[in-house]
Amino acid sequence: MRDNRQPKCEHDLQRCSTIQAYAAGIVFPNHWHPGARKKMRVTEIKTILLDNIKPYRGGSKWLFIQLFTDEGLVGLGERVTGHATNLNSQISLLHDLCDRFVIGNSPFDIEKIWAAMYGTLHDYRHPGLDSTPAISAIEMACWDIIGKATNQPIYNLLGGKYHDKLRAYAYMPTEGVWENPEKAGEIAQALVAEGNTACKLDPFMPYFPLPRDFPLKTIRHAAKIFQCIRDAVGDELEIGIGTHGQFSTAGAIRVASILEEFNPFWFEEPVPPENVDEMARVAAHTSIPIASGERLVTKYEFSQLLIKQAAQIIQLDVGQCGGILESKKIAGMAEAHYAMIAPHMYVGPISAAAAIQLDTCSPNFLIQEYNVNDLHSEIFVEPIKFENGYITPPTGPGLGVELDEKVVARQLTRD
Repeated sequence: MRDNRQPKCEHDLQRCSTIQAYAAGIVFPNHWHPGARKKMRVTEIKTILLDNIKPYRGGSKWLFIQLFTDEGLVGLGERVTGHATNLNSQISLLHDLCDRFVIGNSPFDIEKIWAAMYGTLHDYRHPGLDSTPAISAIEMACWDIIGKATNQPIYNLLGGKYHDKLRAYAYMPTEGVWENPEKAGEIAQALVAEGNTACKLDPFMPYFPLPRDFPLKTIRHAAKIFQCIRDAVGDELEIGIGTHGQFSTAGAIRVASILEEFNPFWFEEPVPPENVDEMARVAAHTSIPIASGERLVTKYEFSQLLIKQAAQIIQLDVGQCGGILESKKIAGMAEAHYAMIAPHMYVGPISAAAAIQLDTCSPNFLIQEYNVNDLHSEIFVEPIKFENGYITPPTGPGLGVELDEKVVARQLTRD
């Protein structure tokens, strides 16, 4: 028989909410529970600027943030730096955003905080790679706090674990490959022996100037590299064409027609990302799946990519596109278009951890770029586990990672 009685007092309301939470499998730390009267507040932001080690995966500098709360919990975030070395303006922006919109507010109010950071300043309400990555850093730090407060990994708060392990890929080492295409086959054999099932290479250099056309001789030579890989490992290794918008529309279509026979995993950013219509034109002229998104931000830009059928593989960057919740929304839009996500990862370790949280709870996850160096592992007390071409999602609360303070102190930027 259903018990329709209402709780008789505030204590009962508090008790009911906690019992319901436990029934759902959520275990709260002693200092926090759903019925607590005191609302947690963010009290302070600190920035940490680090020197990366060679090879510079994620840039020569890493910029982390810590958000402190009046409950003693600290959230980690990262402002992706790319190849920038002077981060003073970004550090100022992070402090300004937090002073205006975050400090004094609850880290649980992510939608409200995100909207305030994005839209309060009328003339700056526009997706961009200048401010949106800073919003992403703050947003992921809030999620880290929420996860720690509820004693749950973030993926459990966004739908739960859908994948027990995450397929991963990295760039194929290409030193000497252009001069000797057969070397690509040897490298491919080594990658397969290590347990890898996919890789990516960019045979069309340099990145700039762009967009441009490549001569037929160059395209044919690139085809030899792909042929050598197929001859060496057959279909055991997926091969992505990793370009960065180097081609004109006609040039991209020509390249696709020549490389199509090797069944590439994808053709990444065949034309510059600003003109979605032209990328859609390339997509309509080839059977190779088009991948794009590492330089797009917010659901608004990604919606156009999907509506115009410009890409089927969405390479959102969690550290740049708006954060974890924004990434989840983008992944959901992609799912409705039967498109897959393959998040970009030329980032530091905290943004990488955020991407892994998204991957784990996203049904349309395809593969995760895993472009890292030794410092990505050294800087965590418990490194993220990667072996045999797969990442094991961490089970700890929040982002599931903790900084090794000794390594952080060693890598602090001194200049």
